[in-house]
Amino acid sequence: MKAKLLILVYLFPGILLAQTVNPGKEVSTQSNSYISPSYQLTLDAAVELVKQARACASDLGKAVTISILDAAGQVILISRQENVGPHNTEAARRKAYTSVSTRTPTLLLSRNARSNPDTENLANLPELLLLGGGCPLWFDGKLVGAIGVAGGGSPENDDLIAKSAAISAAGIFTQIN
Repeated sequence: MKAKLLILVYLFPGILLAQTVNPGKEVSTQSNSYISPSYQLTLDAAVELVKQARACASDLGKAVTISILDAAGQVILISRQENVGPHNTEAARRKAYTSVSTRTPTLLLSRNARSNPDTENLANLPELLLLGGGCPLWFDGKLVGAIGVAGGGSPENDDLIAKSAAISAAGIFTQIN
């Protein structure tokens, strides 16, 4: 018992000293060049974006599926209304993925790809879906995710519904501000 106590008495101060930062030395900034600060959409933001888009869809009399992805293209939330075809779930996700990976609304991308022989093969990439309804989400000029909408009856309706999703008070928009 005394041996354990003596070990603690001698080791504890050493452990504490090992944990402190030497205030006389600067921390190297080189290691910081490997890390960049980023913003992450929260689940609360995704829920609010879905509410905004769903309100627009309701005004149009449309039941839709809405997908919210983060900046890495990973799903945060997918919301499907009743009576929406099952294919719309994957379509909404792929529209959001296309938008986040190209940083472009999918209706614009679709129209540009068809009019330019150099980009028309974008439609053949497995994950991309060149149909209106996908919009990037921006915060402070940085891409933070995307929204995808499917089931609105037309590419223009899906695009309108997607673009209606914004949280102005939080600075989250579908266009760079």
